[in-house]
Amino acid sequence: MSVELRDVTYTYSPGTAYEMHALEHVSVEIPNGQFVGVIGHTGSGKSTMVQHFNGLIRPTSGNVFYNGEDIWQEGYNLRELRSHVGLVFQYPEHQLFETDVITDVCFGPKNQGLSPEECRERAREALKHVGLDERFYEKSPFELSGGQKRRVAIAGVLAMNPSFLILDEPTAGLDPKGRDEILDQLALLHETRGISVMLVSHSMEDIARYVERIIVMNKGHVAFDDTPKKVFSHYKELEQMGLAAPQMTYIMHALKERGMDVDVTATTVEEAKASVLKALNHM
Repeated sequence: MSVELRDVTYTYSPGTAYEMHALEHVSVEIPNGQFVGVIGHTGSGKSTMVQHFNGLIRPTSGNVFYNGEDIWQEGYNLRELRSHVGLVFQYPEHQLFETDVITDVCFGPKNQGLSPEECRERAREALKHVGLDERFYEKSPFELSGGQKRRVAIAGVLAMNPSFLILDEPTAGLDPKGRDEILDQLALLHETRGISVMLVSHSMEDIARYVERIIVMNKGHVAFDDTPKKVFSHYKELEQMGLAAPQMTYIMHALKERGMDVDVTATTVEEAKASVLKALNHM
């Protein structure tokens, strides 16, 4: 299974004085089971791109495919597509509206036509996957902390059993502890459920720590699409786009310049620690 954009262009306000190309000839394919990061400066087109994957935006030109089928062909069931390709927006807790947590998470499965019993079973499983304790299930979503609300919102999408989960800045506004908890749960979901996860983020540290592939957007184009180590090796080009590499990239390059034989492709604290200790043992 895969989702794919093929030569997609998207233009805001075409034919007017405000015409702007948000995407230009973008081709990207996400196979089933990948954990992908999407980075880019504000206005780079990353949010516009991910909204194409489940049909929230129709391309001005080009095609979008799910499992080889063009989602904009006549008669295609976009509603069913959105149960397979789930999208969690930035600040998703603003979409919470039911009287209690369990009912809110049941909303998606209910729209899929499942029985009340199946809906509650799906909801409880999804809430368990995002790490929310059962004592919160009957509470109003509005009594919860920011991080807890974020988990409920993510669970609402998970309850529809998507094969692909797209999250646009899911940790925005959270404290470091809440951010780490959300991202750890997403990594666990990816591992245990085998679903594809696409994470849009401004945090290079988060991207380096969790994903296996990075797509860099710049001015509506895909600038890089590769493994984290290869993408962050272009840290000088990233800086020109208004981005930065993880702090470890800069530290390792600085150590190398000072004569220490370290791995400059290390992007996480764990990798950097192992490389520095190895270099020290050989000095």
